[in-house]
Amino acid sequence: MTMMYTPTIPPPDPNTRTPKFKLPKLSCDAHCHIFGPGAKYPYAPDRSYTPPDAPLEDFRALHAKLGVERAVIVNASVHGTDNTVALDAIAQSNGAYRAVANIDDTITERELRVLHEGGFRGCRFNFVRHLGGVPDKRVFNRIIAMVAPLGWHIDLHFDAIDLPEYADMLTRLPLSYTIDHMGRVKASDGLDQLPFKILIELMQRDEKCWVKICGSERVSSAGPPFTDAVPFARKIVETAPDRIIWGTDWPHPNVKAMPNDGDLVDLIPLFAPEQEFQQKILVDNPARLFGFDQ
Repeated sequence: MTMMYTPTIPPPDPNTRTPKFKLPKLSCDAHCHIFGPGAKYPYAPDRSYTPPDAPLEDFRALHAKLGVERAVIVNASVHGTDNTVALDAIAQSNGAYRAVANIDDTITERELRVLHEGGFRGCRFNFVRHLGGVPDKRVFNRIIAMVAPLGWHIDLHFDAIDLPEYADMLTRLPLSYTIDHMGRVKASDGLDQLPFKILIELMQRDEKCWVKICGSERVSSAGPPFTDAVPFARKIVETAPDRIIWGTDWPHPNVKAMPNDGDLVDLIPLFAPEQEFQQKILVDNPARLFGFDQ
């Protein structure tokens, strides 16, 4: 049965510009999504938004245009705890894709093993208020206990204002964790804002802390081309270049200003002008965290 959905958010920019910056060989888009198509991979009934379909063929076309050879699919909340769309994409990728799952504590050890063998290397928790808020602490702890023996990490999506509250909890985690979108700090609040200072301190004192320098369109207060996010990404890169990964966040759900993904790639040499850092952020670090063959 074909199911029809009325999108409540806009689609990505269909006219991806070829970036000026040439990505290194085996570069990884370490934070991106596939949406549907809804007729084949239904969206969750309790989703907080409905996206336009952004299927695998569009995903591949985007990466071909950008020069991306590897990807990490973060299974979006709109698909709930059904990770099939990412599992199927990995199976068709010839080893070029990995994924981060959405799961809850009803998952069995067998189901978790299926995801692991299928290329999943982490699971995500949303702490962002407009996406449902704080996960149940009991569920959070149980899932961590289940995934830690697999060598997984957890992917954490915070509102910047909440980072100070959770910093100590993060340092006590028994596994590595990634923080999405530079902590979603607000560029207009400056480099000395408390949430950003806490993020930098976390990176300095906790070697389990990784940060994604993606979401410039979410950090920016000025809008396109989002260059006011550059000083934040630059500081993050300088702080722990061995624990930074980059992603497009395509197809950019719930953004105020839709970016062109070619423009986002051209921010990379502003974040990290050093070729050594580019190689780490785009190739070596994601290969280590997600288990790609070198």
